[in-house]
Amino acid sequence: MSSDQNHHASDASDDSIQNVHDKLLTEKAEPKEGFKTMPLFLLGLVSTMIFVGSVYVVHYRGGFSPMVYDERYQPKAGGAEARVLTPEEIIASGKKLYATCATCHQANGQGVAGVYPPLAGAEWVTGSEERLIRVLLHGLSGPIEVKGNTYNSLMPAFGKVTGGGYNWSEERISHVLTYIRQEWGNQAAPITKEKVTEILNAEKARATPWTQAELDPFK
Repeated sequence: MSSDQNHHASDASDDSIQNVHDKLLTEKAEPKEGFKTMPLFLLGLVSTMIFVGSVYVVHYRGGFSPMVYDERYQPKAGGAEARVLTPEEIIASGKKLYATCATCHQANGQGVAGVYPPLAGAEWVTGSEERLIRVLLHGLSGPIEVKGNTYNSLMPAFGKVTGGGYNWSEERISHVLTYIRQEWGNQAAPITKEKVTEILNAEKARATPWTQAELDPFK
């Protein structure tokens, strides 16, 4: 076979191979729209991770305390005393904590008519600190009279009491109570952590919310 014949045979061979490749490529199945269902075991794994993560956050959230990530706040360590907060810092801390209370009592302290009592100008707030501390520690149930109006709703416990609650520390309770006693035109003395601790110890056996009749002696 001459060289020209060999050359044409080679070209023909290359063309044939190319044609075969082209046919194979065109015969591939077209991609389909949609998606595959997630395997049940993978769905279960993801759900479990979300659940475990949620439980972890709830238990180790630090109560979402405004002081937890404050670089200026130094908790007790090795017997050293924590830095004493200024009155302005206590009010700022109390204001942040009050965000939880504002759901019912509103940001302006006016409450909701017929449902949640006001805190602004309320004798329950500016009056006896012993009564007010007990309300926050253990909660309040049944009808109460505030500024001449009757309210009948349940307030949850915020202190570290038997039976649950928000589990706030005495310091946090003192901060938020000091805030509401000096906000919206209220003018009452601050409430100290030590006073909250004193009441908590005096009522450590209590696990139920207070009623107005029970709190009247503490006016």
